[in-house]
Amino acid sequence: MATIIIHSNTLNFEQSKVIERAYGQNGKPTKIDNHFRIELDHRPDQKTLKELSEEIKIDINLLPEGFDGKEIKLVISDMDSTLISIECVDEIADYINVKPEVSAITEAAMRGELNFEDSLKKRVGLLKGLDTSALQYVYSDRLKLNPGAEKWVSGLHEQNIKFALVSGGFTFFTERLKQELGLDFARANVLGESNGELTGEVIGGIIGAQAKSDFLHELCEKLNITPNQVIAVGDGANDLLMMKEAGLSVAYHAKPKVQEQATTALNYSGLDAILDFTA
Repeated sequence: MATIIIHSNTLNFEQSKVIERAYGQNGKPTKIDNHFRIELDHRPDQKTLKELSEEIKIDINLLPEGFDGKEIKLVISDMDSTLISIECVDEIADYINVKPEVSAITEAAMRGELNFEDSLKKRVGLLKGLDTSALQYVYSDRLKLNPGAEKWVSGLHEQNIKFALVSGGFTFFTERLKQELGLDFARANVLGESNGELTGEVIGGIIGAQAKSDFLHELCEKLNITPNQVIAVGDGANDLLMMKEAGLSVAYHAKPKVQEQATTALNYSGLDAILDFTA
C-alpha cells in the first residue's frame, strides 16, 4: 500500500481530471483535514509524481514505506530560507556594502559547491568591525517568516510535537525566534563581539552539516525517541546529513541537490503543508 498526499484543500475540475488520468479509478482523492490523500496498492514512480505536481501546480508527495505520521514526536528545521525568507548573513553584510560578495558565497555553499564551515568563516570575516546594532536592524526590518510558519508551529504544538530550530546562522536570530514562536529547542553559531562591534569570528564549533545531524540525535536521546519519529526540514546542502537521518525529510523550496535527495518536497505550498504529514 502506498499513500500519496496532495497538499491542497481544494481541487478544481481540471486538476481532478489530471489526477484521474494518472491513477484511474484508484486515484480518487479522499479529503483529510486540509489536504487530499490517495491510497494505492502499488508505489508510483517519483518522476511521474513530479511531472503531475508541475502540471497542476500543487505539491504532491509519496510517503516513505513504513512512515507513520502519528508517531512523529519532533520536527527539526533549518532557519535561513526555510523558517524565514532571508539569509541573515547576507542581510547583515548589506550594512557594510559587501552583500553581493557574501551572497555569492552563501549561494555556492547552499548548492554544495563550497565547504560550509570554510565559507562561513570567510563570510563572517567580511563582517569584522560592523556595529552590533546592525543585527537588531536585520531582525526588526528584514527578517520575515516564510508563509505558513506560525500555523505550522502552533499546529505541531497542538499535536504535542516538539520543534527544534537549527541553523548555520547565528544565535542572535535563533534565540529571538525561539522566544517569539515558543520553540522548544534552538542551536546556531555564536558571533564574536568586542566593544559593540563584530570581531569577524565565530565563537566555538561551527554548526554545519555534521553538527545539525548530531543535534537531531542529541534531541532523540533527550526525548527518548528514535530518528524515525523525526521530520527534518531544510533547503540547502548543509541540511542533507540531518535530513537523511530523519524518518521523513522535507525539501522546502530547496536547491536542486536537496530536492533530489529528500523524501518529500514542497515547491508551491507554505510551511503549514508539513502538517499534512502528521494528520
